[in-house]
Amino acid sequence: MEGGDMDVGNAKFGGQEAMVIFDRVFIPTQHIFMDGEFDFASLLVERFTTYHRRSYVCKSGVGDVLIGAAAAIAEYNGITKASHIKDKLVEMTHLNETVYGTGIAASYQGYPTSSGAYICDEMLANVCKHHVTRFPFEISRLAQDLAGGLVATLPSEKDYNHPEIGVLLEKYLKGKADVPTADRMRILRLIENMTLGRNAVGYLTESLHGAGSPQAQRILIARGMQLTYKKRLARVLAGIETEENKEEVVEELSGYFARVFKEEV
Repeated sequence: MEGGDMDVGNAKFGGQEAMVIFDRVFIPTQHIFMDGEFDFASLLVERFTTYHRRSYVCKSGVGDVLIGAAAAIAEYNGITKASHIKDKLVEMTHLNETVYGTGIAASYQGYPTSSGAYICDEMLANVCKHHVTRFPFEISRLAQDLAGGLVATLPSEKDYNHPEIGVLLEKYLKGKADVPTADRMRILRLIENMTLGRNAVGYLTESLHGAGSPQAQRILIARGMQLTYKKRLARVLAGIETEENKEEVVEELSGYFARVFKEEV
């Protein structure tokens, strides 16, 4: 509102979330997924959320930007040689690549349904989204750690351009000698924008609640754990395998694949 573009944060892109109310909306017949076929309601939700939760691999792209901003502000602050700074950037990258890896794996292990359409791996899709409910918050915390308190107390561009105040800000906000103070301020604004401001809505709140809040993924992860099968693996190696164990495993795996493929196994 004060003019200028330094305080925008993300000078290129933005987003918006809103509540939308559909009131007496006409739905053409060809756009109706189910017409009283409630038996398939659960399956429709599961398959939609499998696609949707895998798609949250996109948050790793946002994470790349935030990691870059954190590395840039460390450079502008002149502290890149400190071991703990490098370690924090490594931790941010590890978390971000874990999100990416599970999302890509979910697609790689996709399989065709009876219609021929492919669907991604249900377990890995839910693991990917569950990572997203946590890791962006830790990545943001580390970015703020590297940025310092100025991420919350930085004066405005109007103050910076003030004929009297601006001289003082130029002196006291200066970081590395060969980095313009304005550039340092812009990176700080970007980190603020992504972790506290408007774009934090998409990177943090949406990561937590989009495509279902954390418990929704945990329910489906629990459903696909195949504990009976995994217990049998342990029993075989421990030398306590029994015929009863085998029957339990066959029953569990048959039920699992029948549910996934909706076919008799």
